[in-house]
Amino acid sequence: MSVKVEKLEKNAVKLEITVSAEKFNEALNKSYKKNAKKFNIPGFRKGKAPMNVIIQYYGEGVLYDDAINFACEASYPAAIEENKIEPVDYPEIDVVSIGKGEDLVYTATVTVKPEVKLGDYKGVEVNKVEYKVTEEDVEAEVNSMREKAARMVSKEDGEVNEGDIAVIDFEGFVDDTAFEGGKGENFELTIGSGTFIPGFEDQLKGTKAGESKDVNVTFPEDYRVEELAGKPALFKVTVNEIKVKEVPELDDEFVKDVSEFDTVDELKADIKKKLEEANEEKAKREFEDAVIKKITDASEVEVPDVMIEREVDFMVKDLDMKLKYQGLDINKYMELLGMTMDKLRSDFREVSANRVKTNLVVTAIAKAENLEVTEEELLNRAEEIAKRYGEKDLEKMRDIILTAERESIKEEISNNKVVDLIVENSKAI
Repeated sequence: MSVKVEKLEKNAVKLEITVSAEKFNEALNKSYKKNAKKFNIPGFRKGKAPMNVIIQYYGEGVLYDDAINFACEASYPAAIEENKIEPVDYPEIDVVSIGKGEDLVYTATVTVKPEVKLGDYKGVEVNKVEYKVTEEDVEAEVNSMREKAARMVSKEDGEVNEGDIAVIDFEGFVDDTAFEGGKGENFELTIGSGTFIPGFEDQLKGTKAGESKDVNVTFPEDYRVEELAGKPALFKVTVNEIKVKEVPELDDEFVKDVSEFDTVDELKADIKKKLEEANEEKAKREFEDAVIKKITDASEVEVPDVMIEREVDFMVKDLDMKLKYQGLDINKYMELLGMTMDKLRSDFREVSANRVKTNLVVTAIAKAENLEVTEEELLNRAEEIAKRYGEKDLEKMRDIILTAERESIKEEISNNKVVDLIVENSKAI
């Protein structure tokens, strides 16, 4: 096999690959064995006609398609490895010359990973934001815990007020006629939630449990039921019960009930510590992102469209999986947003281009710094992932994961090494 390489525009190369007549003849024999049963030739049982008879009867071109595929499958990977070419797409194959007993000559045109011209990636100066934990932050967390522990209790005396839950029976009438969907029993309506028609909830304020009241409202002009839109309506309402939210007092007893601590001060100290840790992690991630962005922006690389589109494919698939996890369908999701798949992909394209460029820059830095990933590092990372599955045979699960995900795990470790390197050599200002 011989190979000639020609660089084209837009990160493409054309390889002219010559497969020897001997190797092409082997490919023809494989094609014959694969296709022999397809041919009916007088005087021979189906599938038993010799290759030369099939060629005489149908012409040698009848075996070429599969022969070319077999020849390319053997020669193309060897050609790109020999010439240290990193394709990012499938090649476009064109046959230059072909014939039984002759060399096969074909070209393979393919988009390759682009070259990256790195800017300065050491000594980068980036603003680092510090997030302080305030007393208000701690109080907000404590109040959230109190809200979660709150319970609804019946309001024995008093009237319906803003924020109360009125448990009501109701029936609606338009022109003295009850309408479909206008009746309910023991419906729990939070006053001020805006759940019902405008004006309905306000008119229940001041009503006591056990009382009945006529509520007069007008349906909005854009109401979803066309025959009710814009029409005045009367609702006959009975308040069966009034419920209020009872939030527990913040004291040591409450703390013991909802946490492992004994006092309010201990709980607040723990909340403050966790908020500070979260803020430190947030600041660290934002600083890392800012350093990577500055280095990426300073680097030059022409990102091939095919790499961007593949990242868009990944983003669409990832969104689809997340929606399914929430019980949603991506087509229904787009319908609700008035969006088409073309629009969704268009919206993802800029983010995709930035991601691809960042990954290319990070990979280039790893290469420039000769950052290698050891087998021990791969095994340790695979074991960390295996532990999440809770398998008893940890070693077996680790090996399964490493076999299936070796390259992605290797890329993750390498990327983390690059991030550590550039952050350690950056300056916070």
